[in-house]
Amino acid sequence: MEPSVIILIVIVIAGFIAFSIYTAAKRRKELHEWAHSHGLHFNPGKSHDMDSRYVEFKCLNKGRNRYAYNIITGLLNQRQITAFDYRYTTGSGKNRKTHHLSAIIVVAPIPLEPLFIRREGFFDKVTEFFGADDIDFESAEFSRKFFVKSTNKKWAYDIIHQRMMEYLLNAPGFSIQFSDDSIIAWNRRTFTTGDFESAFDLIDGMIERFPEYLIKQQTGK
Repeated sequence: MEPSVIILIVIVIAGFIAFSIYTAAKRRKELHEWAHSHGLHFNPGKSHDMDSRYVEFKCLNKGRNRYAYNIITGLLNQRQITAFDYRYTTGSGKNRKTHHLSAIIVVAPIPLEPLFIRREGFFDKVTEFFGADDIDFESAEFSRKFFVKSTNKKWAYDIIHQRMMEYLLNAPGFSIQFSDDSIIAWNRRTFTTGDFESAFDLIDGMIERFPEYLIKQQTGK
């Protein structure tokens, strides 16, 4: 290989590394400023136990070499949150791939039951043809646009009432999952600070629309 070609390759690689370092530092600065403006704590370090702390959340238990970073914690609008970037790998050798996503977890004010909500895709329509367990609702538009799954259909119907369906139809397209005490919203991409706010607002709005009878039922009050 010609020396000039080798030098060019080295320059390109060095430029890519420098750009990656710059963008990572810029992101840390933006997230730190956003967290500080909301009275939240920012930790740029890595956490390798997010998957074990939230074993119910499927998006945190894919692949291997998993860890969270750029972690933001504290109270936002009087709700306890944990927001973060997340990384994991799949495949090996030439098929090895690194995946990135961002998510926000909000502690719920009442005990919850499993529930999974996301925008419906092409493969959902294919699997539905073969009898997949997507829950359908009275709103044909909502059922067409959302994939909903729960081990308790009554719980799904209690949470996703008419007002909730209207709210979700007009909300940003985050995937949502309930654990027994928390709700996560995420996307298969890295959030901007605006995305973190939108994801929190989505969960906050859902909680505000929990029906009163359900709150009493779950809390026994």
